[in-house]
Amino acid sequence: MARCLVIGANGFLGSRLADALARTGHEVTGFDRYSRRIRAFESPDVVPLRGDFLDPRDVAAAVSGAEYVFHFLSTTTPASADREPTVDLRTNVSASVELLSLCVTAGVRRVFFASSGGAIYGPQPRRTFAEDAPALPVSPYGIGKLTIERYLDYYATTAGLDSVALRISNPYGPRATPAKGQGIIPITLDRLRRGEPAVQVGDGSMIRDYIHVDDLVARILRMVERAPRHRAYNLGSGRGHSVAEVLAAIRAVVGRDFEIVRAPQPATFVDHVVLDVARFRDEYGPARDLSLIEGIADTWTRMTTR
Repeated sequence: MARCLVIGANGFLGSRLADALARTGHEVTGFDRYSRRIRAFESPDVVPLRGDFLDPRDVAAAVSGAEYVFHFLSTTTPASADREPTVDLRTNVSASVELLSLCVTAGVRRVFFASSGGAIYGPQPRRTFAEDAPALPVSPYGIGKLTIERYLDYYATTAGLDSVALRISNPYGPRATPAKGQGIIPITLDRLRRGEPAVQVGDGSMIRDYIHVDDLVARILRMVERAPRHRAYNLGSGRGHSVAEVLAAIRAVVGRDFEIVRAPQPATFVDHVVLDVARFRDEYGPARDLSLIEGIADTWTRMTTR
């Protein structure tokens, strides 16, 4: 078992990952600001470590002694990076590079970086995207993720830091934070729970690859158990669903119709992104994923019964 540091352990993905790592016997430290004064993770075996990702002293103390570092913290969202791209550069990108440098100094064995399985590829005419497809992001969020990936390559080349970029598609499920304005499924379910209309971005034809958080975390655990052979992996379902299809699935789960308010599609949004997941499947075997309906139903049930 390994000494694991999850950076962003109080977030949606980080908290689920921290719980899963602890459940499988790893020694887990959860680094975050804990600004909400609550702990999103549930395991009593996760050791919380309060700190500021933008303070190198806090980060240096966190990585000291860690074997595996999971970088699952972002200071921006796609929307906020669009509004203020320089903030993404000054905070998210800069602090991530500082983290990698500190990991080298601390002798960390491997860094797992939560990259993007959508924005990083950008608008292209292809229908599916494998890891060797050109990365042509046009959004500040995607550009930032790709820049951090390139620094992973830099530190691997110059300092031997082992790392892997996890190009995650569109994760959803319990503990997602709709208030951050990211993720059509959690945002819509939360609005319906509060009696508000759903918001449809664009004309409903935009296609994305959605993966339930439990299925995503199960993939990451397999990569912890057996060292990955590649430097980047697409982590998604490999199936595409349009916005209209997602809203129809939500309608079926909640058992009623609902009002839909339309919003313009930002110029930097990609129309069609479905991940080719053959690299992961060939190396780690097939995955038994929840269907979109099953995943939405699980999310809705846990959201309305907590």
